[in-house]
Amino acid sequence: MEIIQAILIVALAFWMVLDQQGFVITTWFPSIIGMIAGLIMGDVPTAMVIAGTFQLMALGVANIGGSSVPNYGLATLVGIYVALRTTSDIEHAKAIALAVGVPVGMLGIQLDVLGKILNSYVSHAAQKALNEGKFAKMNRIFWIGPLIFGLTTAIPTLLCVIFGDKIVRLLLDVVPKWFTDGLSIAGSMLPVVGIALLLQYMPVKKYLTMLLIGFVISAYLGLPILGIAILGFAFAYYFFTQKMSGTPAAAGAGTGNTSVEGDEFDE
Repeated sequence: MEIIQAILIVALAFWMVLDQQGFVITTWFPSIIGMIAGLIMGDVPTAMVIAGTFQLMALGVANIGGSSVPNYGLATLVGIYVALRTTSDIEHAKAIALAVGVPVGMLGIQLDVLGKILNSYVSHAAQKALNEGKFAKMNRIFWIGPLIFGLTTAIPTLLCVIFGDKIVRLLLDVVPKWFTDGLSIAGSMLPVVGIALLLQYMPVKKYLTMLLIGFVISAYLGLPILGIAILGFAFAYYFFTQKMSGTPAAAGAGTGNTSVEGDEFDE
């Protein structure tokens, strides 16, 4: 069973980068990868706790314009596999996943750059075949590109599958408990960075009231995230319908000025 799980984890690592580059069926978002990895490993709740931590860290981070960013999907996948192979305690598993997954995710930056460099040669080779009128050869060359991208995530995952849990067990025997506890605390604090980055791209000043209402409902009333999402949709739908009908929805709208302010994200 462990061998089958290892094969499926490596196959998922190979697939997720291909999917992110083209199909976009499962994507390589930590929350999606975490759910699939949890099903493979047979512990979805613990896997989703780990995936949620990495997902919050990834908020507001995007590889725009061909830039390379930490591969949080790869970090999630490797972290979940090694953590669930090492312990069944959720807090301990989260600390292990962060200790193993974050470095691997950062390594993903270098591997992504390497993959793009190698694929530039593939593109030139395909262009040369096209200029020579060798279309069948060109199509064969193009298959090398997805293979390179898939290997950039499959190879580090394979190495972690083979050696990961052994390395972690060795480290846990040497590293003191206060250090692993510190990693667990850091894992709870790091998502704040992701939230802060996400808020940088949102019209917070314009809709600060809604942000505060959502915070109070979540922090003090304990409403689940699904309920908050439904409330957010209701508010958004109300403002949308009011704006489309030309009826001012904000306080002070009785001045009769219904002119459009411009871009919703202008501050």
